[in-house]
Amino acid sequence: MDENPFVKRIGSAASALQERNLAALALVPGPGMRYLTGVRMHTSERLALGLLAPGRKAVFVVPAFEASRAEQDSGVEADLFGYTDEEGPQNALAQACRRLGLNGKQLAAESLQMRLMEFWHLRGAGVEIVAGDEILTALRVRKDTHELAAMREAARRTDKALGKFLPEIQTGRTEKELAAKLRSVLMDASGEDVAFAPILVAGPNSALPHGGPSECPLQNGDLVTIDCGIFYGSYVSDITRTFAMGELKPELRRVYEVVREANRAGREACRPGATAESVDRAARAVIRDAGYGDFFTHRTGHGIGLEVHEPPYIVEGNQTILESGMTFTVEPGVYLPGRGGVRIEDDVAITPDGAEVLTSFPRELMIL
Repeated sequence: MDENPFVKRIGSAASALQERNLAALALVPGPGMRYLTGVRMHTSERLALGLLAPGRKAVFVVPAFEASRAEQDSGVEADLFGYTDEEGPQNALAQACRRLGLNGKQLAAESLQMRLMEFWHLRGAGVEIVAGDEILTALRVRKDTHELAAMREAARRTDKALGKFLPEIQTGRTEKELAAKLRSVLMDASGEDVAFAPILVAGPNSALPHGGPSECPLQNGDLVTIDCGIFYGSYVSDITRTFAMGELKPELRRVYEVVREANRAGREACRPGATAESVDRAARAVIRDAGYGDFFTHRTGHGIGLEVHEPPYIVEGNQTILESGMTFTVEPGVYLPGRGGVRIEDDVAITPDGAEVLTSFPRELMIL
């Protein structure tokens, strides 16, 4: 019988807390809470916290009407402290902290997730909060076989959805119209949700790496960049491909081939023992040597998993050693203001002896 993954993860987190002389880990609704406990909640104006102390049962402080759902979702045994809107959370939180003996102690929290509201409530309960991002990062950055299976399926479904959508891309249709259709196709493929609002930009707008779809109609000679992904089994995919509406001007076709080669070089640099920055350097060198270095304006990639952006970041200066189970994107791009841009993005998983590219949609230029 498989070991409960949440018990294993909490045990690893507890060891990390003890090494740092920290009394507990405070979790807010989001990927960290979901990863360690299985509890799925959304942030709102109501306080919701998970408290994990080494050697103790997990504790949740939640609105009373959420208590049964938190108990049902939790993959580990937990004590729940509920509160009504009339009561407010202060007393429930104080009881939880007393139960765990946290008064006057230091707790770790995720600095990118915790809001001032949770911070102030915990301070008011008599505990001190310090950054503990590295504790969860060290656990989440290497995916297990179940996580990788979910990501592999998310990528497969996204590849298939993108292929299904391509016939919709026609001159005269607007970016917004097509982006809405793409979202619908992705939702059908996911069964859960899109990973982010799909980016579909064409012509000069494709020179904006994170541009939003506009009312501009697609025209012959445009580059069309699509960046999209889905959730499957709580894990994400993230793929970008760039297409041509009819024949391209010679420079835009050349830029496409430069980016395709940069994507290949980046993927081939992915292996255990390499550094994150070495992947960035491999992709960036191709673009720089082709004379477009000033037009590659972002990092080569970012980690993916429960979140669309998470460690490891594939960027100059990041000396993180790539290890088996790490998952991230390789997405070089060239963006020529007023003319158009090209980005080709793939999802990669480091394996014991190399790398597996999870996304397989064709990278050769497709003329629609």
